[in-house]
Amino acid sequence: MSEHVDAALWPGLLWVLGIALALVALFVAGLRLPATPHGWRRWSGRTLTVLAATGVALAANVALYRNDVHLDLTRERAFTPSAEATRVVATLQQDVELVYFYQKGNPAARHAVVLIELMGRLNPRLKVRTIDPDQNPAAANRYGVKLYNTALLISDGRRLEVPTTDDREIALALLRITRADAKTVCFVSDHSEYDIDNFEFHTHFEGTHSHSHDIQGMSVVQMEQHGIGRLRRALDKLGIKVRKITVAGARTIADDCSVVVDANPRTQHAPSEAEVLGAYLRRGGSALFLVEPDYVIEPRLAAMLGTTGVVVDDGVVVDPAEHYYTDEQMIAITRYARHPATRFLALTFFPGVRPLRSVPAPGVTSVALFSSSASSYVVTDRLAVERQAATAIREARALAVASEGTLPGGTRPFRLLAVGDADFVSNSFFPYLSNADLALGSIAWLMREESAPSMKPPVEVLPTVALTNTQMRWIFLVTVIGVPGLVVLAGAVMWWRRRS
Repeated sequence: MSEHVDAALWPGLLWVLGIALALVALFVAGLRLPATPHGWRRWSGRTLTVLAATGVALAANVALYRNDVHLDLTRERAFTPSAEATRVVATLQQDVELVYFYQKGNPAARHAVVLIELMGRLNPRLKVRTIDPDQNPAAANRYGVKLYNTALLISDGRRLEVPTTDDREIALALLRITRADAKTVCFVSDHSEYDIDNFEFHTHFEGTHSHSHDIQGMSVVQMEQHGIGRLRRALDKLGIKVRKITVAGARTIADDCSVVVDANPRTQHAPSEAEVLGAYLRRGGSALFLVEPDYVIEPRLAAMLGTTGVVVDDGVVVDPAEHYYTDEQMIAITRYARHPATRFLALTFFPGVRPLRSVPAPGVTSVALFSSSASSYVVTDRLAVERQAATAIREARALAVASEGTLPGGTRPFRLLAVGDADFVSNSFFPYLSNADLALGSIAWLMREESAPSMKPPVEVLPTVALTNTQMRWIFLVTVIGVPGLVVLAGAVMWWRRRS
């Protein structure tokens, strides 16, 4: 929970503690009361004791009712709103009316009612009502709701209906209805980039080796079946507008593009396009560049990126220490620089990534968001990987760089984020681990909404537990060698002591 929510719980907890102490004091006082003689004094003493006990009990019940505290003792926190929903509700800055029409016979709907009512306690700006339309059809007709299990949100004259029993979906709706202005993410589409209307993907199963994403399998990754429709769907649920744009032959990029995304271009940019992108950044624009290892960057575009403090190097990073499963070219990242785009990130992985560098540039601050391990190296010849590995320099390589500042001749500060891989946002990799969190967090920072609560729309994949190669090695050493070895050692010691 956020600090705001924890602070809101303290008064209720103090009430509970105070009432418990009062009851204990009353009980102790009753035990220590002296015996009274027979007659009216004895009966009057008993009557006063009963009245006092009744009064304290009534006051305790009233106090508990008015200062109700929710305690969820389940390990999975099944009866508590999700951490994402809690953050969204706790940071509400405007009044929102939430009316939930639920079907009483639906267990999921009854569970949603509990969570929604708990959400209403987190922030007085969220006004919650739950209505059973079967018992109160007039209310459903008055609000114009036709479906069961629908959350109706009303704020500042705006209205939004969300058919769901998931508290995270309701939190996403809260973000949408409270968004002050419409943001638009523009995806470049004239260089064979990943298509935002393509939802095709292939599923990755642990231990399956039918294909790889290393340097020999690069052609498998770069195929038409990959798209970024899942990313586009996530942005839609967050209330962010999405559209395609073309840069080739354009004189300028529209000012309503809050962020320009160039995800996996396959054909080279023209020199004039670098000037168009540079002019957009000088006006205070934001851009996300996702480039694959085998993409050749046009010199003018490379020079423009250099003015923003970003250099994109050639080759593919190989990391024998920190990689996903057994593929040394599928880099796994667990440590990140302190940056708004990398908040709350766990494990992310990149199936084939090129190195980047953060370089000094006038008026610009750039930082490497995450890097490979110190054991990593770069190969440039796909046909001589083993030979290059023997002589390669092993050092940490930056894989993503974020920069901001004002370019020479610029009028407003820009923001730019570059990653040496685009596959991590494709449909086949976006839902897994923290890849979606990184993509959405990067776009939120570029939109200058880094202070907003982070929220990831639910993605249709099963939950998994993923480990890096180093983590798997330590688990093997401890569980397969260490623990059995200690048992054998203890047995040998006992045998020796009994023998002697």
